[in-house]
Amino acid sequence: MKCSVKKFSEMYETVYRDLYRYALCLMKNPQEAEDAVSEAVITAYENIHKLKKEEAFKSWIFTILTNKCKKRLKKALKETPGREEELPEQATAPDYDLAIDVKKAFFVLSEEEQILVGLSVFGGYCSQEIGEMMRLNPNTVRSKRSRALKKMECVLGSYGEDEKERRE
Repeated sequence: MKCSVKKFSEMYETVYRDLYRYALCLMKNPQEAEDAVSEAVITAYENIHKLKKEEAFKSWIFTILTNKCKKRLKKALKETPGREEELPEQATAPDYDLAIDVKKAFFVLSEEEQILVGLSVFGGYCSQEIGEMMRLNPNTVRSKRSRALKKMECVLGSYGEDEKERRE
């Protein structure tokens, strides 16, 4: 596909917020998320000629971002062993407890589960689109997403019980 700078920026403008939210979810760090998005955008711009249809831009750039995030996470794990067990710090304001619990529940998921839930929730993709991006059957996507969400629900249930015990 031929694409001008203006056309690329118009397409990017429609997805940049979702890209950042998705990267933040995977990377767990705002600076790392910004770097991953920047790398993905540069790669997308350099390879825009490989995109066949403009309608596929969103899934195409999310696939690039997913790959950039995976690469950065693997590199970070090699540099700092034990990082996979890190969890975000507890917030002091009680209003943020639920958000922190949801974040912790998300990080309990495997990498594949995080990607599935992230693309579904943050990217707004259907199982057919996610299946195409991840080379999975749409039925497999739905069942894996369902299991991942149930896993999060179980984790959230146990966090809720822990919080209840702390208050009593």
